[in-house]
Amino acid sequence: TSKFLCSRVWLALIASANLSCALEPVHHKPGHNYKSHESVHVTVNKVGPFSNPHETYRYYSLPFCNASPSTFDGQDGSEDGVIVGGKKHKQGLGGNLAGDRKETSPYDITFGDQVPWRQLCQSTLTPSDLLAFKDAVHNDYYFEFYVEDLPMWGYVGEIAGEDLILGEMEGSRTYLFPHLHFKLGVNGDKIVSASIFTQSHRKVDITDTSQEIDVTFSYSVEWINEANLKYSNRMSRYVDSAFLPDSLEIHWLSIINSFVLVLLLTTFLSVILIRILKNDFSKYMDLDEEIGTEEEETGWKLIHGDVFRFPQNKILFASCQGAGAQLTCACFLLLVTALLGVVSITKRGSLLTAMIIIYCLTSFVGGYVSAKLYKQMGGTSWVNNIVLTSLLFPAPLTAIFMWVNSVAIAHKSTSALPFGTILILLSLFIFISFPSTVVGGILGRNLAKDFNAPTRTKKLARGIPPQGPWYNNPLVQTLFAGFLPFSAIYIELHYIFASVWGHKIYTLFGILFLALAMLTVVTSFITISLIYFQLAREDHRWWWRSFFNGGSTGLFIYAYSFFYYYQKSNMDGLLQGSFFFGYMAIVSFASFLMLGFIGWFGTCIFVKYIYSRVKCD
Repeated sequence: TSKFLCSRVWLALIASANLSCALEPVHHKPGHNYKSHESVHVTVNKVGPFSNPHETYRYYSLPFCNASPSTFDGQDGSEDGVIVGGKKHKQGLGGNLAGDRKETSPYDITFGDQVPWRQLCQSTLTPSDLLAFKDAVHNDYYFEFYVEDLPMWGYVGEIAGEDLILGEMEGSRTYLFPHLHFKLGVNGDKIVSASIFTQSHRKVDITDTSQEIDVTFSYSVEWINEANLKYSNRMSRYVDSAFLPDSLEIHWLSIINSFVLVLLLTTFLSVILIRILKNDFSKYMDLDEEIGTEEEETGWKLIHGDVFRFPQNKILFASCQGAGAQLTCACFLLLVTALLGVVSITKRGSLLTAMIIIYCLTSFVGGYVSAKLYKQMGGTSWVNNIVLTSLLFPAPLTAIFMWVNSVAIAHKSTSALPFGTILILLSLFIFISFPSTVVGGILGRNLAKDFNAPTRTKKLARGIPPQGPWYNNPLVQTLFAGFLPFSAIYIELHYIFASVWGHKIYTLFGILFLALAMLTVVTSFITISLIYFQLAREDHRWWWRSFFNGGSTGLFIYAYSFFYYYQKSNMDGLLQGSFFFGYMAIVSFASFLMLGFIGWFGTCIFVKYIYSRVKCD
């Protein structure tokens, strides 16, 4: 009897597994080799206002057709001769992070078969349905479809006779596009291009929403031969598509112009600084060689007994350097993996996924740098140091995420992360990021040697001389230090914003790597120059100052986000505003930590070098 019961249980489990597999939507992976008349699956994703790229909703939140008769027996996804849409696809971490909610569609398309016109469904739209469509049209809604991994976009409808300033006026008409034209390109047995068009001569007037109307939703399919387009280059069309315009030549010219200006600037500063340092070295050496001179030391040599006095709030300073070092490594590694093709730069959400994984793996660097520096500065609360380092960036990110995700949930937007995705992110931090920080911290603490300052620090701190002219004010110099690096990346920043906060696909990671390299060089040179003149004024408080000078570019990035939001985009609303300003605050904070570390690290090397070249008592 027990054997019989066990066999029944196993049969039930097998049957349930087979049933779940049968219910799982069938879709082809990218690069599928099609046979003639084989089913081609069109996946619907989301709808939303075109000007608010993160205000997205399920495609079937609007009353579109979600079922259609199948023209072939045994069609994939059909049930009793009817193709049913609305079945959710399984998604990875990247898709969920990007706000995708892919579902099946009832479009009946087969490989290589032209379709002049085919009815999708006959639907009676109620006044509430018409009002939903009308609101979508007036908010400039677009929809997103997929064939394999190729996205397609189109508008829900259009308005005729609308004033650009006053909006809908008397006599203006609202139209719905019930017909879609699919244009699919093939190279051999692979699909290499996909686009969708709405036809203005096939539109339905939905201006009057008081009475229900009958609407015939339909579609047509056109297959074209794309023999010159390789499958590996299938995403190149999206860079210059009509729906997502771009200007690649201007982009290259702009970045070359910025590179030349940065090169001239750094060369100019290097020449000036080297000449000044040579004069300083020769003057101080002459003073050392003179016997019995009563001339007092001046300039930066005078503060040799205070320049390596460790800063206040050692634990916070060390944690900031550790977090900045981690973010710097993570950014460069992400760009390298994108350039080498390790990460797919065209797959939705793949870069976000890679960034999260790389950040977790580089937590070791953050813990190591922070604990080593903290130990060198004489810190003893190393547990607090490690905890602060591990939470310095994730804690603000979590706070912003909780607010933004709550707003998205309240709006029923697909941009809200599912609970399972949140658990995955939390697990990555608990089981990978935090332990890596602890391991790096233990190694950094145990392997740390003395700071090896070239001069001895006096017991009593030297007084700070008067500030002098207004341009010596720390706030003025911090703003100046941030403006020059920001001007070097301003052009590239515009394209990044247009990609992240728009609908463009960013693929020029070589240019981005060059821009990041320029930003690193300019930040180091500007910070070193300003700290040198500060030391020449006999002000030895350079530790925090170098960090703030380097990181101030992050403030300019956040200030630019306000300019972009109100002047360069049409974004509006609580949901999109929360996403934009919330996550831009996090990006700016990450830039502040990263560039602050770069500024401090370069300055530390410079200060050690100049004081090691002169003889100090």
